[in-house]
Amino acid sequence: MKALVLAEKPSVAREIARVLKCNVKNKGFLEGPQFVVTWALGHLVTLAEPDDYDKKYKEWRLEDLPMLPANMKLKVIRQTSHQFQVVRNLMKREDLKELVIATDAGREGELVARWIMVLSDWKKPFKRLWISSQTDDAIREGFAGLKAGTAYNNLYDAAVCRAEADWLIGLNVTRALTCKFNAQLTAGRVQTPTLAMIVNREAEIKQFVPVDFWTIRADFGDYFGDWRNQAGNSRIFNYTQTEEIAAKLKGHQGVIKEVRTEGKSEPAPLAYDLTELQRDANKRYGFSAQKTLSILQDLYEQHKLVTYPRTDSRYITSDIVPTLPARLKSITVVPYAELVKPLLQKPLMPTKRFVDNNKVSDHHAIIPTEKPLQLTSLKTEERNLYDLIVRRFIAVLYPPYRYDQTTLITVINGENFYSRGKVVKDQGWRAVTSKSAEKDALNDDALPEQTLTLSKKGDPKQVKGCKINKSKTKPPARYTEATLLTAMESPGKFIEDEELREAMKGSGLGTPATRAEIIEKLLYNNYIERQGKELVPTSKGTQLIKLVAPALKTPELTAQWEQRLSNIARGKGSKTDFMADIRQNAMELVKSVIDDTAVYKADNISRTKCPVCGKFMLLVNGKRGKMLICQDRACGHRQPEKQDDFGYKSSKNAGRVNQKLIAQYSDQGSIGHNLGDLLKVALAKENTSGE
Repeated sequence: MKALVLAEKPSVAREIARVLKCNVKNKGFLEGPQFVVTWALGHLVTLAEPDDYDKKYKEWRLEDLPMLPANMKLKVIRQTSHQFQVVRNLMKREDLKELVIATDAGREGELVARWIMVLSDWKKPFKRLWISSQTDDAIREGFAGLKAGTAYNNLYDAAVCRAEADWLIGLNVTRALTCKFNAQLTAGRVQTPTLAMIVNREAEIKQFVPVDFWTIRADFGDYFGDWRNQAGNSRIFNYTQTEEIAAKLKGHQGVIKEVRTEGKSEPAPLAYDLTELQRDANKRYGFSAQKTLSILQDLYEQHKLVTYPRTDSRYITSDIVPTLPARLKSITVVPYAELVKPLLQKPLMPTKRFVDNNKVSDHHAIIPTEKPLQLTSLKTEERNLYDLIVRRFIAVLYPPYRYDQTTLITVINGENFYSRGKVVKDQGWRAVTSKSAEKDALNDDALPEQTLTLSKKGDPKQVKGCKINKSKTKPPARYTEATLLTAMESPGKFIEDEELREAMKGSGLGTPATRAEIIEKLLYNNYIERQGKELVPTSKGTQLIKLVAPALKTPELTAQWEQRLSNIARGKGSKTDFMADIRQNAMELVKSVIDDTAVYKADNISRTKCPVCGKFMLLVNGKRGKMLICQDRACGHRQPEKQDDFGYKSSKNAGRVNQKLIAQYSDQGSIGHNLGDLLKVALAKENTSGE
C-alpha cells in the first residue's frame, strides 16, 4: 500500500517526488515504490458563486441583498478542473491507504488541501507535512516526523472562516455599492480600511498649513551647539524671541555647564519576518511588497536557500539552535566568509532576541538554510534580497554595538546650547550591515553627531559666531509601501478605543501573507496609484471611502476578525459565533449602503463611445491591459483600449477573427456596408453574447 502526497505547486511536488524516489512520470502526478505525489495549482476548489445558490443572483439587484446562504457550498475552479480530476481519481485508488498534506504550512495551504479532500470525499487517514524549508534534509526529516492531520483541524476552521467571511462581506458590500451607484466599486474587510488610511493621510496633507519656525546654532570653534529650551525643544515659532536669544550671545562668553558621558549598548535588530523584509526591500531597493514576496518564494522553493517566507515571527525555536553552525558554514563565501569566521571559532550563544519558543507560532523567522550558497546562481534581485536576509541572520548572532555618548551643555548668558558626540567601543553587529543600512532615521529635532574634544565642566568657551536657520513645519509624509506595511501591521494608533487598542497588539490588517496582495488590489482597481515610491489615492478611491459604512473603513472591525481567526486557529475561539457575527455585519453594511444619499461621479470616462448604446466608456485596468467598459452596467459592453482601424484588437488571431465576422455578416446581406462599421457591429454582438 502507498501514500498519496498532495503538494500545492508542481515545482514543490517535483522536489518532494525526487527526495521520495517517485520517478515514474504520469499526467498530473509522479509515482514511486512507496508514494504517489500529485499537486494542486494553487486553489483547485473555491466557494460557490452567488448564482450557484439561486439563478436570480446572476443579475445584480439591490433588492436581492444581502446574500446569506444557510450553508456555504464548494465548487471546482473551472480553469484548473483538469488537475482536480487527476487528484480526485488518485484519491479513489484502492492501493492508496493514506494522504499526506504537503501544501504550504499555513492557514491558506491547509485550506487548499482540505477543500480538495471535501469535494473528493476523502475518508481515509491523513497526515500533515509541516516543514520550514524545502531542502532535501528538511523534506526527509518532515516525512520521518509526519503530524496527525487532525491536529490542524483548528487551523482549517480558521481558514474556512476567513474565506466565508470574505465572501459574505466582500460580495455583499461590493454588489450593494455597484448597484446603488451604478459603478464598478469593490470593498473588503482589509482593503477598505487600508485604503482609508491612505485617503485620510492625503486629506491631512492637503489640509496642512505650514508654519515658520527658527533654530539657533552657536559656533564655539572646535564644536557647535544647538539651542534648546527647558523642555528640550529647539524650534522657536516667534521671530522676535529668536532675535532676543541671538542678541544675548553677543559679547558674552560661554561656559561648559555639564559634561555627561554614558556608555550605550545597542543590540542587533531582530531577524526578519515577511513584513519587516518587505519594508526593508522597499526602502533599499524600491521593491513592491508583492515583488519581494515573489523573489522570496523563488529563494525558498527553487534555490532552497531560505526558510518558509510567509511567517509573522522574528525568532527561532531552541531546536533550531544546533543547526546554526551548519547554516553559517553554508554561507562562508565572499562577501560573508570574514563575517562568519569569528562566529564559528567559538560556541554560539544566541540570546532571547533570537531564540524564544513563546514567540514562534507556526513558523520561525526567515533565515538561511544549510544548503551551500552559490551566488552566481542568483539573479541580481535575488542576490539583493538574499543579502538582506543573510546579513540580518549574521548580525543577530553578533555582540551589541557599544559606544560612549558624550553630551555637552554650554550656557551663554542663561541660554543652553547642546552638543553631542560619540566614541565607538565595539562595532559589534554594525560591522555586518552594509553602509547604506547604517544610516539612522533621525527626526528633525535630534542632536547631530560631531567629534568633541576633551572638555570638562567649567571650561570657558569663546563664541565664534551664531547662525539662525529658518524652516517650515512639514506635512505628514505620504505612505510608501514600507510605511503602509507598518501601519497595516500595527493599526492600533488609528483606534480610539483604548481597551481595543491594547487588545489588538500583535494583530493587524490582514496577515504577512496577504498584505502585499491587498496593496496590489488597490492599485489594480485604480483606488491608489504609485508616484515614485509614494502611494497616492485616486478620485475613485477617495470617493469610495466616503461611500462605505464607517465600520468598514476603520481598522477595528477587521483587526477584531483577524484576532478571532487567530484564536480559532489555536482552539480558543468559536467558529459558530464568529460566522454569526459576520452574517450580522453583512446585513448592517448592506443596509448602510442602501440608506446612503451620497453621489458617485466616475473620473475615468474616456472619449470613446460604446458601439452598442452610445454612452461614453470607462477606461479601467483589465487582466490583460487597459479595457474600455460601458458605464451603463445594463449594457455591459467591454473591449480592449487599443484597437486597429476595424475596431478590433490587433493580435495574431485578429485577421482570422475578422475574416470569420465578415463572412458571417456578408451572408446576411451586409456586404455593402463600410468594412469598419461592419466589424464594429459584429464585435459588439460578439462581446454582448459573453464570448
